[in-house]
Amino acid sequence: MTATADDSASPAAPAAGGGSYRVVPVRHWGRWLAAAVVLGLLAVLVWQVAEHSILRWEIVAERLFSRSIFNGMAITLALTASSMVLGLAGGTALAVMRLSASPLLKGFSGGFIWLFRGTPIMVQILIWFNLGLFLPEVNLGFIAFNTTEAIAPLTAAALGLAFNESAYVAEIIRGGINGVDSGQTEACQALGMTKALTLRRIVLPQALRSIVPPLGNELVTLLKETSLVAVIGAGDLLTMAQRLGTADFSRMEMYVVASIWYLVLTSVLTAGQSAVEKRLARSRGETAAEADKSFWRGLWPSRGGKTS
Repeated sequence: MTATADDSASPAAPAAGGGSYRVVPVRHWGRWLAAAVVLGLLAVLVWQVAEHSILRWEIVAERLFSRSIFNGMAITLALTASSMVLGLAGGTALAVMRLSASPLLKGFSGGFIWLFRGTPIMVQILIWFNLGLFLPEVNLGFIAFNTTEAIAPLTAAALGLAFNESAYVAEIIRGGINGVDSGQTEACQALGMTKALTLRRIVLPQALRSIVPPLGNELVTLLKETSLVAVIGAGDLLTMAQRLGTADFSRMEMYVVASIWYLVLTSVLTAGQSAVEKRLARSRGETAAEADKSFWRGLWPSRGGKTS
């Protein structure tokens, strides 16, 4: 008699009648067939590209480590870091305002999030770049400046990305705060702690466990969204690739170069996100296998309908 099990083959075990039977693993023939089909199709695709592509791969190899590409990469990383820091600061403030009992603060926060989540990022960047058409001059009494002169392409890019990021980060932080048991807040109030102290010392540290994973996805997505600032020539990685490609009609080759570096950068960020999530998982008592799943989830971050 033969039985099946999900585990690998094990030594013979005694049967009910005094004999023995051998446990064999389940044969997943459908899984192997699907894997073979996928590998076959992938091999055909690679062969077709290698055999019939007219792309000048020598240009890709030659300019992959170009100084202009590295300069653009530095701008991309600077935009990502500055926009994320400003987005975290603004998003935290907006989340607290959204949870406030004040109708004015709650309405302002809700309106901000509605506006910046509901319009494409590229449009927002273009509006910031052309802010002089809407507001030629800013005069606050103690400071006055001409917006056309003050808003350079890099400034417009940073403002557009940071404001948009604030709206998304605010919802992530608000969800994390709401995920903390309300009994924690009630206990702090019973001890005489103020709301600000309760939020800083008790609520936010606990909410961090559910906030960090989606924030990691936000950072990976933000890195790729910096490519949108090429529409105003902010000097990012994609902008520099386009400039190099325009000179000798090799724009498609330069798009491949830019894509390779975007893949490298997002892979590094994803690995960092995985390490942070594993550390948080250990603090929650999860196993290493469960924490490893976060790495593969991070490769395809989801934004829930974000438009760009």
